[in-house]
Amino acid sequence: MIMPSGQALLLPASPWFIGSSLLGALLLNMLLHIALPGRAPWMPDLLALTLTFWIIHQPQRVGIGVAFSLGLLLDVHQGALLGQHALAYTVMAYLATLIHRRVLWFGLSHQAAHVVVVFVVAHAIEWLARAMAGSGWVGWSAVLAPLLQAFLWPLATVLLLAPQRRAHDPDQDRPI
Repeated sequence: MIMPSGQALLLPASPWFIGSSLLGALLLNMLLHIALPGRAPWMPDLLALTLTFWIIHQPQRVGIGVAFSLGLLLDVHQGALLGQHALAYTVMAYLATLIHRRVLWFGLSHQAAHVVVVFVVAHAIEWLARAMAGSGWVGWSAVLAPLLQAFLWPLATVLLLAPQRRAHDPDQDRPI
């Protein structure tokens, strides 16, 4: 694949870093669910953000099976309808896999514009599953969650790509 102009050559992503970032996002989601009574519907889903990032950047390592498993873990923790998050994360992973080659050609703001659609679809599936189970509408503040996730996309990109940007034995003969 030809690299877009101006894009830095990255080191390979460590599987340990990918797994620990997903685990950290899962634990942070669980902590926020406990800390905010009634789970504030406007709160962005940090696990979905991290999962989408890794599916777009490392589709050979993180895919639909990982998304389904993490969704089930989140369903069990939150006491939600079993499969609600799993279905949403699976569809989100599928959509992210569909656009992963195209998204990387754009800058961070345009990438956020692409992934906001993925986040809106995932949240809409959660809301629909919740409504079909009889929980009703979560409120208009829930519409902010996918928008905040897209707003956090550039920050997540900078943080999650930071270990790959470090210099690999740089010297005067090999500046890359």
